Amino acid sequence: MPDWLELILRVVGVLVAFLTLPLIVGQAEHKVMAHMQGRLGPMYAGGFHGWAQLVADGIKFVQKEDVTPREADRPVFRLAPAVALVPYLLALLVIPLGPGDLVGQPLDIGLFFVLAVVGIGVLAVLMSAWASANKYSLLGGLRGAAQLLGYELPLVLAAASVAMAAGTLSLPGIVEAWRPWWLLWQAPAMVIFFVAGLAEIRRPPFDMPVADSELVFGYMTEYTGLRFAFFLLAEYVGIVVIAALTTVLFLGGWQGPFADAQLGWLWTLLKVFAVAFVIIWLRVSYPRLREDQLQRLCWLVLVPLALAQLVLTAAVRLAI
Repeated sequence: MPDWLELILRVVGVLVAFLTLPLIVGQAEHKVMAHMQGRLGPMYAGGFHGWAQLVADGIKFVQKEDVTPREADRPVFRLAPAVALVPYLLALLVIPLGPGDLVGQPLDIGLFFVLAVVGIGVLAVLMSAWASANKYSLLGGLRGAAQLLGYELPLVLAAASVAMAAGTLSLPGIVEAWRPWWLLWQAPAMVIFFVAGLAEIRRPPFDMPVADSELVFGYMTEYTGLRFAFFLLAEYVGIVVIAALTTVLFLGGWQGPFADAQLGWLWTLLKVFAVAFVIIWLRVSYPRLREDQLQRLCWLVLVPLALAQLVLTAAVRLAI
């Protein structure tokens, strides 16, 4: 197969995953929340089990007027939703779905690349907050910047622990080096990474930058129509990326109870959706953290635990 054709197929595959997996997660969130909280509305659209709820939401966003505030910085205001989406698209390029060629672009420094591009998301928050010319948006943006910059540290430290254990920054290499007993000694790193990942994508209970009861809708207050929908899509893509990274780094990726490599992609997807379900479950189960509680959890709990996990990993590596 020519290199250019292979490249096109890989890019198309990543785009398909980028456009479909978040929608599946969004549909699942509608249904899981409906069952857990006894919501009747999401169960009616389209008839059977409300299968058309996501379609109805999409039509609703398309029909809404696209409003830009008079005092807003228009170019920055309109660009912010795209900046929120692009980092997750780039991250999906290097996250392996299965062994062999089931990855958009294998990189020897794939973990470093993913952590670097995911951190760009803070720019979209600051751009939308500043450009909106709204004090609620600005407060939400400042909260978001403080949260994202703080939780970036435990996220990176937890990822560094498993990279040190595997001896590589390659995401496929980490999966190949992974062993089931890592579930024990890398469990603290997995919890730290998962919690910090939730804060990075601003999911409840880490949604202080939005805080609808205090800030209307934070940095997204002035957005309507498709631009608002793009921010929601970025949130769901963020769920997929964090769930996929948790799967690849700590849950063995495509490794399953059977040795059939042909089903590796299936094990990866099952684990990703299982982690995504936990993310949805946390949204409907825990109240929003206050700003002081959120920062205390980061600096006084997660960072020291992540440093201790690094010391443990180094000690185990030296021992073996």
